[in-house]
Order: sequence, then C-alpha cells, then structure tokens
Amino acid sequence: MNDLLRRALADAHLTEADVAARLRVDPKTVQRWVAGRVPYPRHRTRIASLVGRDERDLWPQLAVASMRAEPPMIDVLATYPHRWAVPRPVWHQLFQAARDEIGILAYAGLFLAEDAGIMRTLAQRAHDGVSVRILLGDPDGTCVAERGSDEGVGESMAAKIRNALVHYRALRDADGADVRLHNTVLYNSIYRADDELLINPHAYGIAASQAPVLHLRRAEDGDMASTYLESFERVWSGASPMALTSGC
Repeated sequence: MNDLLRRALADAHLTEADVAARLRVDPKTVQRWVAGRVPYPRHRTRIASLVGRDERDLWPQLAVASMRAEPPMIDVLATYPHRWAVPRPVWHQLFQAARDEIGILAYAGLFLAEDAGIMRTLAQRAHDGVSVRILLGDPDGTCVAERGSDEGVGESMAAKIRNALVHYRALRDADGADVRLHNTVLYNSIYRADDELLINPHAYGIAASQAPVLHLRRAEDGDMASTYLESFERVWSGASPMALTSGC
C-alpha cells in the first residue's frame, strides 16, 4: 500500500474514481497505484499536480533509484596485460599532454630513458614550465639489490639504473627537471602526467615489463589515482636529490 499517495488523495478530497476520470485511465489502474504500483512518468506528473505534491514525496523510491542510476566516477581508462603491451603512442601522448606536472617513479625506467622521442618530450615540457620529477632507485641501495635478486638478474638492476641516469643527462639544461634517488621497496612504478597515470604493479619474481599496467585518471579526492599520487609524494619526500650534470 502506498500510504503517502492514499493520504495525499484524501487531503486533496479526491477519490480513486476522480483520479481515473481526470487522467482518463481505468479505475482499477488507480487502485493498483494506491496498492503500491508506481505509475508511468506521465501519470506521476499529473497525479503530483492534482494533489499539489512533489513526485518524490509520493514515491520516495524514485529518489533512491535516481541516486543508483548516477554513473560512477570512471578512473580506470584502460588496462594492459604487460607493460610491453602499452602502445608506444600512449606513452608519448601521456607526457605530451602534461600542462603542470610529470612524475616518473621506477627503479630504472630504462625503456623510457632509451626512447629519444620521450626524452625530447620531457625536456621540452620542462622548458615550457612543466615540473618534471623523476624518481629512480638508488643503485647502491639495499632495495635495488633485493629487487635484482628477486628477479634473478643480480647486479644488472643497478647497472640499468646507472645507464638510465646517463640518458637523463639530456634534461640537465631544463630548469624544471629534477631527479632523485630512492631506497624504498617499490610496489608499483608510477608514470604521471597531471591527473592521468600509468601504474605498473610489481609482482614478486616478475620483471616490471611483464607485469600489468593500469591507465588511471584522477577524478576526485580519495579515488584510486589519488592513492598512487600520495604514494609518489611519500617516496619523493624521502629521496635524495641528484644533480643532472655530466659527472652523474
């Protein structure tokens, strides 16, 4: 029984027969409405007008249905089974689109450092005033050594980092570029351009290139992307600055 509708009809001094006549429907249809069935939208509008009430006052479930119908914030734009499966244009478009901030958090990220096109993009964005912050693993740190051992590559992990640092010298003339070394257990590599991120989760014993990638967009505070951005800032705050000079 829809007691709200029944009372509203009584307050308006309307019978079920009156409503049926005004709306030109069968009286049994009105009886079903009073019994609890929700009318079609065109009928709800006219009934609400007849009794001088808002539709949601007569059918509160409409407000709940409306809330459920609102699409959720979409912050996962794409997924890739492996980092190597991310198309090269995706990386270029990510960094080229940055207007305020670019952030790279990895152990080596050598695949980016060896890409001359991406290095030119990073340098150009830094020259244009975009903050470019790069976090690489400390090649002499314990965490890099453990990661190399876990992946079965030994000291080559540290060698990859040193190789990447040589490539990043291309940014030494860009005032907005900053490189730091971190000695943290890295659960994810993070590649950020403003509110868009490529997240490369690490899996024990699996090389990062073989691990999946999530393409995220920050939609609001506290969403998935925000969690990774907070992680980036924590690593950055504890990392050691490094000068991009020919002696690095």
